[in-house]
Amino acid sequence: MAKYRIAVVPGDGIGQEVMPEAIRVLEVAGAKFDLSFEWQEFDWSCESYSRTGQMMPDDGVDRLRPFDAIFLGAVGYPGVPDHISLWGLLIPLRRAFHQYVNLRPIKLLRGVASPLAGRTAGEIDFCIVRENNEGEYSEMGGRMYADTDQETVIQESVFTRRGVDRVMRYAFELARKRGTKHVTSATKSNGIIHTMPYWDERFRAIHAEYPDVEADQFHIDILSAHFVQHPDWFDVVVGSNLFGDILSDLGAAVVGGMGLAPAANLNPEGEHPSMFEPVHGSAPDIAGQGIANPIAQIWTGAMMLDHLGHDAAARAIEQAIETVLSESAALTPDLGGKASTSVLGKAIAEAL
Repeated sequence: MAKYRIAVVPGDGIGQEVMPEAIRVLEVAGAKFDLSFEWQEFDWSCESYSRTGQMMPDDGVDRLRPFDAIFLGAVGYPGVPDHISLWGLLIPLRRAFHQYVNLRPIKLLRGVASPLAGRTAGEIDFCIVRENNEGEYSEMGGRMYADTDQETVIQESVFTRRGVDRVMRYAFELARKRGTKHVTSATKSNGIIHTMPYWDERFRAIHAEYPDVEADQFHIDILSAHFVQHPDWFDVVVGSNLFGDILSDLGAAVVGGMGLAPAANLNPEGEHPSMFEPVHGSAPDIAGQGIANPIAQIWTGAMMLDHLGHDAAARAIEQAIETVLSESAALTPDLGGKASTSVLGKAIAEAL
């Protein structure tokens, strides 16, 4: 039996509600596929920040280092600025553990109606590979002449050859693994004069290492339009930290919304624990009502199993999700039903 230690950070809002359902499904998958999990919960959140002044303790990274993976719910709480939660917890973990790939599947599942007219399951199925450690999300910069009419704010972007090349290689390897062998680069080299032409240069250089994989590129503005008009064109889309972040939410919207959007922060080499979190955030507007959709968290758990080397278990969870979505008897309000978070979670566990 394969055994794994998983650090659990439910976080804030609906993270507290969807996490138990994901763990329920993962336990069922473990029993079915001979896997064992040791869960250890960490109370790190915006709510704890309000009490302690820290999103996580000073030794937080060291405390998580021994785990096989980190399973995160959501962070965000009224009264705590978003940059506090991001720079106090998520970004430090992503960088300390070299989680340089943010992987987000964009797939229209059976039983889900896309807001795009005429689109059906199977027509939209691609992945966004977002560079996760550098790019536009840099700490370099500052503010001068604060509170005067000369106030000046500078934010630097950082693109390194090592950082750019490794995320692009991951994208090309993923395209090979998926079998469709097509990578699209998100760029804006007609308007951003230094970093984006460099991104394009490295994309051409890495593509030369993969002559069997088709490659193209689009400027981010028209690429956003193509996500809406031609989502079937794409297989693997690679983008910088900012572009990948924006495209991920747009992609989630075209296949049914944030409640169906999983994500993984990957250290592909396995030298450090990877972190798995849904895209949807803490949703304070519905937190505490028991109506949050747990599918993104459950699907994120499937991505964790896939990363740990258990592809069959991951696919079984995905199939159980589609089964329940197709039957439409246990759907939460965002999916057009009246079921609670726990009812939908239990239905997926039973389908598995």
